Amino acid sequence: LIDNNLPPQLARAIEELCRPYKNIEVWPLCDLFDANTPDIDWITDLSSEKAWVIISQDRFAKGSAEKQALRESGLTVFFLDKQWAKQKYWDKSHNLVRWWPAIMEQADRMTGGSAFRVRWRFGGKAQFEQVKV
Repeated sequence: LIDNNLPPQLARAIEELCRPYKNIEVWPLCDLFDANTPDIDWITDLSSEKAWVIISQDRFAKGSAEKQALRESGLTVFFLDKQWAKQKYWDKSHNLVRWWPAIMEQADRMTGGSAFRVRWRFGGKAQFEQVKV
């Protein structure tokens, strides 16, 4: 699930790139929930299906209720580091596609709620920093 703070077109493009993988679907948040849906509501709704993985530029720092909902949700979240927000559309798109195989691999290893930071710089080997929500 690609959060509303990233272009929905990017989610749809990655969905197309993932077609060879039968068990992967990529959705922009706005296709599943109204744009004005509070974070806590969609997090709570998705928590019943633990298979969701969220990609977001948001740190969910708006309030402790959102962070608590995320902690209790059992969802896996990849937070794009703050440098991502400063990047132009095409650069951001290119880099997320570059990180995507590593994100899929990491998400596949997770069985419960985990949170990871995705650095802007993609080194020789993709490495994620586990973060506490």
